[in-house]
Amino acid sequence: MDINFMGGSFRQIPNGCGWINGIAGLVFILSFLCGCEDNRVDQAEFLAMQEKICTVPTTQPVVAQVSDVVVNQSLSEYKIGPGDVLAVTINGTAQVEAAPPQQVRVNRKGEIQLPIVGKIAVSGLELEDAEAAIQQAYIPKVYRQATVHIEIAKPLTTNVLVTGAVTQPGLVPLFYNQRNLLYAIVGAGGINERASRQVILRRIRSPKEAIKVDLSNAEGMRQALALAPLQTGDIVEVQAAAPNTVFVGGLVRNPYPQVYPPGTQITVLQALAASGGLRTDLTPREATLIRRMQDGKEVQVKLNLDRIAVGKDPNLVLAAGDILWVPYSVETRVQEWINQNLYLRGGASFSYSQTGDHNYLHGKSFNAGQTTGGNLQDTYDPFGFLNQNSSLNQLISRPTVTTP
Repeated sequence: MDINFMGGSFRQIPNGCGWINGIAGLVFILSFLCGCEDNRVDQAEFLAMQEKICTVPTTQPVVAQVSDVVVNQSLSEYKIGPGDVLAVTINGTAQVEAAPPQQVRVNRKGEIQLPIVGKIAVSGLELEDAEAAIQQAYIPKVYRQATVHIEIAKPLTTNVLVTGAVTQPGLVPLFYNQRNLLYAIVGAGGINERASRQVILRRIRSPKEAIKVDLSNAEGMRQALALAPLQTGDIVEVQAAAPNTVFVGGLVRNPYPQVYPPGTQITVLQALAASGGLRTDLTPREATLIRRMQDGKEVQVKLNLDRIAVGKDPNLVLAAGDILWVPYSVETRVQEWINQNLYLRGGASFSYSQTGDHNYLHGKSFNAGQTTGGNLQDTYDPFGFLNQNSSLNQLISRPTVTTP
């Protein structure tokens, strides 16, 4: 059996010193790796932590129950409010020509002042109901019959500031019955492709109070409609979705950040597949999921890839910002050391390699005291099976030194 060093070739190593040095180095590496403390949590503990954080009650004000009456009132037709200017037209049977419209302003008490009949409460009424109230005030006191028509000449608007992930951020004027989050967002052109559907309301008269509403579901919209009407100066912020980026690295073929559209769900196995899979020269069996939890703490989760691949462990869904790392283990360290230093040749020759300032074997190889032509691939690997190893690729590209 021949032992080939990278710096030269020998038939025998006296007293086995090379073996002792190699084994001693390997033992040192193994002892060092085994002494490392593993601070990762397992999947079961991680899932329990997530469930505990998700069930923590929020301190933000939330509407417990939203009645259908509140929702219907918010979505009904326009309602007259204080500050609106109305154009009121009244035609009685005794009039020869149609009377011109009168413009009247709704005062702070929600009333309008009309000739003869005086004050009439119209605030909070739809236009049709306000027409009926005015008609009732004139008949039969002034007219035996009369027709009333009302138009909004100049509505009083509430100006709120809409910022964040909307099409046209800025000041949005809202009519009296439109002073809620939905109308404010629609008035800003609606949400854009970066929006997360999470909306934060900050009232200018209560700057320390921030109300967060999730508009991604029907219940969140009902809660938005049930909030107290917006006032001039209030700020509505549509939060942008966090970039759905997952960072994959370690013992994978293509380690790089993976960017997906907001809302896309990517699992552990999908992320590994998108990275070209695991390295083929090693057999990593574990991965580490690094996630920053909602409470701000960073958690490292130990993942058993073999169990996940066969469905024995859950294939976790990754969150935006997660780091999926396939680390070295004792097994993969040994495999890499063997790949770089030891490799069999044709079943009869055993090679031990070490790096140094010496020239590398190439061109002619030494085996059983004989020198043959050709390079390593032609001699030992004519079909290219061994050439997949990266260390062999480097060897084949180096200059040739032949030992007689």
